[in-house]
Amino acid sequence: MNPEKMIRLSKSCIGEAEKRAVMGVLDREYLGMGVEVKQFEEDLTTFFGRPAVCVVNGTAALHLALYACGIGQGDEVLVQSLTYVASFQAISATGATPVACDIDPSTLTLDWRDAEKRLTSRTKAVMPVHYSGGVGALDEIYAFARQHGLRVIEDAAHAFGTTYQGKRVGGFGDVACFSFDGIKNITSGEGGCIVTDDPDVLRRVQDARLLGVEKDTEKRYADQRSWEFDVTAQGWRYHMSNIMAAIGIEQLKHFTELAAKRKQLAWRYDNLLSSNPKLKLLQNDYQQVVPHIYVTQIQGANDRESIRTQLASKGIHTGIHYQPNHVLNMYRHAAHNTSLIQTEMVFPHLLSLPLHPDLTDQMVEFICTELKALLRD
Repeated sequence: MNPEKMIRLSKSCIGEAEKRAVMGVLDREYLGMGVEVKQFEEDLTTFFGRPAVCVVNGTAALHLALYACGIGQGDEVLVQSLTYVASFQAISATGATPVACDIDPSTLTLDWRDAEKRLTSRTKAVMPVHYSGGVGALDEIYAFARQHGLRVIEDAAHAFGTTYQGKRVGGFGDVACFSFDGIKNITSGEGGCIVTDDPDVLRRVQDARLLGVEKDTEKRYADQRSWEFDVTAQGWRYHMSNIMAAIGIEQLKHFTELAAKRKQLAWRYDNLLSSNPKLKLLQNDYQQVVPHIYVTQIQGANDRESIRTQLASKGIHTGIHYQPNHVLNMYRHAAHNTSLIQTEMVFPHLLSLPLHPDLTDQMVEFICTELKALLRD
């Protein structure tokens, strides 16, 4: 199959406005962190209704959020195993230990009851992962965190634009982290942000993203930099560039259309696949959820790779979201040597189908027709 004719699992979806914005930055010849980053942060702050700080990617957002909340060496963070390794790497980057938890099989998000069983005196935070854009039992997770004095750092990489009880994810709660990489609900090429009302977290994130240089953010916003400064804490080179911010500014302007397209495609999949007895679908309410991925579970399938290979021969890319982290060598003791029953039952059956705004209804119908034919066979 010609790769150019493949229906891609995911892709960057940009237009002429983003290209013009990038050219404007290139013409101005100030490519680092400056006025465009300031503008993007202001736009995101308006979008969420509370302060947003931009960084180089979503993993950096998680790392800095944990660091700014005081998570470090010897601490433990509760997190579901069924997530991209970035969640675990961000935790271990602070010196803390990610503690792998099980999932609710209906939402594939954190099972807070299982997390509660894994509490120790070293537990300092919980990281709910908003899988596919859904948030799961978020009220219960926050109640659990309050009961045990834990910080909540939401891995909301999949959930940009999702609402919960009438409020935007990121617009409430403790700390929320988003990703703007090339295939997310909006992109800045790479990039991410931290959203919170906590002034201490905001200040620590702003300094730490600029190598710990204190109060350098305001200089950067004016296309300047600090020449005499102090550093009193660890920092990293995690700031966003003007090139990235220029893309993000334009993406945010037409996010309403991008979100509507993702929702419409997910509804279409649901309509075409929900009656198939060999498939289990996520029960997302797409009035509220802006889906990042479209995930199915193939019931009774013992050879998922054969199905993927046959779909690929028809020109259809598929994915697996995600290999559980507690099976990786680096994190194989993360579950405290106890089984994650639901995670281990679900993972062999997961199959993600193409989802991105450039997908057409005709493509979705073709994908569903080919998948159902394979399942019949």
